[in-house]
Parts: sequence; structure tokens; C-alpha cells
Amino acid sequence: MIDLRNRPIAITGASSGIGAASAFACAKAGMPVALMARRADKLEAIVRSITDAGGRAISVPGSVEDPEAARGLISQTVEAFGSIYSVFANAGFGVEIPTSEMSDEDLRKIFEVNFHGSLNVTRPALEHMRSAGEGHVLFCSSCLSKISISYYGAYSATKACQDHFARSMRLELRDKGIAVSSVHPIGTKTEFFDAAAALGPDLKIADQKSNAFMQSPERVAKAVVKRLRKGRGGEVWTSLPVRTALGLSVMFPGITDRTLAYLLKKRERMTDRQRERESGR
Repeated sequence: MIDLRNRPIAITGASSGIGAASAFACAKAGMPVALMARRADKLEAIVRSITDAGGRAISVPGSVEDPEAARGLISQTVEAFGSIYSVFANAGFGVEIPTSEMSDEDLRKIFEVNFHGSLNVTRPALEHMRSAGEGHVLFCSSCLSKISISYYGAYSATKACQDHFARSMRLELRDKGIAVSSVHPIGTKTEFFDAAAALGPDLKIADQKSNAFMQSPERVAKAVVKRLRKGRGGEVWTSLPVRTALGLSVMFPGITDRTLAYLLKKRERMTDRQRERESGR
């Protein structure tokens, strides 16, 4: 087990959700944390909470789309805490829209943030980790990295890219003392689905009111800290039933397609009935 005290971590997308929960969990484990997101006010509030509780934290407002801003996060982490042990590439967003209707601009945007943004922050961190001969890189992928669903094709593709790069890096860097992990949350009770729906139609593929496929950000953060303590790279899952179901879906793609098509039709009928009720008010 790795003693995480005084091992700095940089976390992107840290102003809410999994990023914020991970920041608190890592700080509680004794890690100095550097937080990056676009919303400076929310970052500062999190930093105050951590420091008031006796932890060490800094905020670095910016967007992972900007390679220089991402590199600045790593350099400021090293400057503030003397080193960097881990980086959690968590920044990302989703859009709920028919995949065939997504514009080139929107498609490039989601890849720039979710996928290229991850590389923008992990690459400069790896420079320091190679010199130190140790470190741990984490990508916040998704359970949808293993299978795509209707209206989330672009999001799923970006998460699959993260998953594949994490595995390749894990194999390439394992003999250099650097662990690489991919985190595969199921639906989390965050701002994600509200933002995704706002960018697309009001067809809700995932319903945050249903607890069957929803978890708290704190549960994911706990799994992240547990993996950091183990010091080994690999896939991090927070739901064994979902992981098993996705494994079976790959084995039986025809059944999977029919099941997902049925669920989509059911969801569309529910949405149509809701629209009819609202129009009759």
C-alpha cells in the first residue's frame, strides 16, 4: 500500500461532481491537491474548504483545451508542492444528440475537451514522473467506453479513446514505476446529465431519479483513492453488475442491439406521453 501523504495530485474538472469529490477525498488522505476548472469561484470555495480542514490545496483556473493552460497546472503544482505524484484527467462533458446529426464543430469540441484535454494534462505530468521514477496517471473514462448507446455516440467515442490510451500507456510505463488507471463510473449524480440535455434534445437516455444506474461522486472518489493507495494501474469500476453486463454485451452484440433498441423505443414513448401531458396543461 502507498502512503499518499505529501504526494501531490493535480485534478481537472475539479469544480464539481467527481472532480470535486476526488479533491476532498485525496486531501483527506493527506495529498496536496491542485485543482483546475473554468469556474474560478467554485475552485476557490473548494480550496478554502480543504485548507480550513488542515489540507493543502491550490486552484488553477483554466481549460484543458488549452495545452499551455494544462501545462501551467502541472508546473504550478510542482512549484507549490515541490513535486507531482499523480494526475487525474477528469474534465469532460457530454451532449445528448442524434449522432448522425452532430455538427463537425460540436464533434471536434467534445474530442478536444474529453480526449485531447486528457493528453494535454497527462503528457507534461509524465515528464516529471519519469524523472522521479514513480507516479500514477488516472483517466476518468466511463462505463460507456465499452459500449455506445443512442444519442451518446460522440461521448462514448471520446471515453473509448481514453480507455485505449490508458491501457497502452499502462503497458508501456509499467516498468518505469508509473501506474496508469482508467476510471469507469456508471451514471453519477452530478451536473453532467443536466448539461448534456441542455445541449441536445429533451430525450433523457439516463434518468437521475432512478437509483438503479446512478451513484454518488463520493463513491467514485473513494474508488480513486483506493486505487492510488494500491499503487497499481488498471481499470477502476464502481459497479460489478454493470461491468458484468457490459462484458456480456460484447460477447452477444446482436442481443445487445435489440435490447438497446427496445429501451430507446420505450424511452421515446415515455417522452412523447410527457410532451402530450405538458401540451394539454
